[in-house]
Amino acid sequence: MGKTIGIDLGTTNSCVAYMEGAEAKVVPSAGGARTTPSVVAFGNGGNRILGHTAKRQIITNPKKTFFSIKRLIGRKYDSPVIRELLPKLPFEIVPAENRDVRLKFEETILAPQEISAYLLMHLKENAEEYLDEPVDTAVITVPANFDDSQRQATKDAATIAGLKVARIINEPTAACLAYGFHHKKEGKVFVYDFGGGTFDVSILEIGEGVFKVLSTRGDSFLGGNDFDRRIVDWILKLFQEKNGIDLSNDPFVYQRVLEVAEKAKMELSFVQETEINLPYVYVDDKGPKHIVMTLTRGVLEELTEDLVERTVPYIQEALDGAKIRKDEINDVILVGGQTRMPLIKDHLKRFFGHDLRADINPDEVVAMGAAVQSAILQGEIKDIVLLDVTPLSLGIETKGDSFTRIIPMNSTIPIKKQKTFTTVVDNQSVVKIHVLQGEREIASENRSLGYFELVDIAPAPKGMPQIIVTFEIDADGIVQVSAKDKASGYEQKSRINPSSGLSSEEIRRMVAEADKFKENDIQKKNLNREVSALTTLLDSISHSFNNLKERIAVEKRSPFEDFFSQGRSALERPDLELIKRLRTEGEMLQEKLYEIINEIYSKGAPVQAPSDPVTIGDDTEPIEKEP
Repeated sequence: MGKTIGIDLGTTNSCVAYMEGAEAKVVPSAGGARTTPSVVAFGNGGNRILGHTAKRQIITNPKKTFFSIKRLIGRKYDSPVIRELLPKLPFEIVPAENRDVRLKFEETILAPQEISAYLLMHLKENAEEYLDEPVDTAVITVPANFDDSQRQATKDAATIAGLKVARIINEPTAACLAYGFHHKKEGKVFVYDFGGGTFDVSILEIGEGVFKVLSTRGDSFLGGNDFDRRIVDWILKLFQEKNGIDLSNDPFVYQRVLEVAEKAKMELSFVQETEINLPYVYVDDKGPKHIVMTLTRGVLEELTEDLVERTVPYIQEALDGAKIRKDEINDVILVGGQTRMPLIKDHLKRFFGHDLRADINPDEVVAMGAAVQSAILQGEIKDIVLLDVTPLSLGIETKGDSFTRIIPMNSTIPIKKQKTFTTVVDNQSVVKIHVLQGEREIASENRSLGYFELVDIAPAPKGMPQIIVTFEIDADGIVQVSAKDKASGYEQKSRINPSSGLSSEEIRRMVAEADKFKENDIQKKNLNREVSALTTLLDSISHSFNNLKERIAVEKRSPFEDFFSQGRSALERPDLELIKRLRTEGEMLQEKLYEIINEIYSKGAPVQAPSDPVTIGDDTEPIEKEP
């Protein structure tokens, strides 16, 4: 059995953590970074590029580089949030037959779940290399206000990636779990989670090893990305005013400006002003045009204050839902990179009337909490109980487009509840159960999770049959619904497969494709290692050979010269079997070179010793060393 890890699958960056004894630790990426950009790109031939390398492709390869997938997963193409996002993304979004969101490049069409799966596979492989053991299970975090569709879509992505999901856990809950576990604190904790694409607030009560979520609220379409785009709009507006040129519809320029906007935003968390310098954004008959301007913290706050203010109602709603006052909050925990913004910190300090926790890394705490949860589930931590809640009410549509709640929001999960309904016409033999999620009283204003039918109802006048509808939510927040006719005993159960989820056939196909890619990735990795090893041999042997060449008999030179020629040629168009063969030959030639050196040495001639064999790592990129 492999190891279980915690994964914070973020909109902008993702983070992986594991338990080492009684401490949660972050898994660094291959390059040493503690977070990985949530970006997947496709190169020539459809080869996948992931993480840091993929992020560099956003500008140079915008049509085939996918990011902010968390905002797309589990959503419909026709939803308002997607329609708003469409003009702002450089890659193509198209509808599936059932109107789910799909991503397209060239002739390839992918579900957002597949993109997330590729990222999860990348995180899994990094963890396996770092921990030097297999990883097969994960606790994965999602925004607290993710609905059933989005949670199921996240689980589908993990399945495609070859990961068993031990638990889906809400991000603010995970953060509080890490905080309470490591700091041994008790009391009421407010978690303010402002990431790249989503915003959540949760209130938890910690006491005697019990972590109880009291309430949660949020917006799955509000995040740091919106702050970046405000800066972009400001930059492009000033450029248009100065030059009379509108660049907002140029996706290549937009991504270049977006990159410098994000950088400027991050810098303004620590300085009062920063220069934005972007050369050659446009060329006309008058010559090149550049963007050079100064952005101050004050201007940034003016541009984005309304976004910060949008979070305030959620704060109050969470307090009201938990039935507590703000002065009862003992600690405020900040989660997500956007919380580094001074304006946000100032708002929260004024609201709660006391300082915020400053000893928690907002980029890592969620993944660390997921790792703690993994240890709880495996029985490695026995004195902690986590009680989470459902973020939205669940119920069914009833007569007159009404929404009848069966499980209210902020109900502790897992939970099972039922209500009795009846028919609306005489001798009605079939009822249609429309499952909904939301807080509106009008059914059509809430999120549809799915339909199923209860048939063979015993004939009776309207209002007489008793139809018992049961809702059950598991620990992952996934819903199962059943309906039973009390008279006939006939029952129909339905695990609500979200309307934006994938079919079992699609998941099986994607798993198979992921396995194929995995094999290709392994082959590529093996090839890279062999190429690196052969390159090292060529450099080492040629260096020593060239120093000794005049002392080596002519008839003994040709094997070395042939090896150099074949080796350099093979490196231009690498073939694994050829590279391996040449590497073996090179190792034999290296031994022969030692023999020649010893022979020359025995005759008393001073020679330069060959270079020591170089030890190479698993990665082809150079390893950075501290001075």
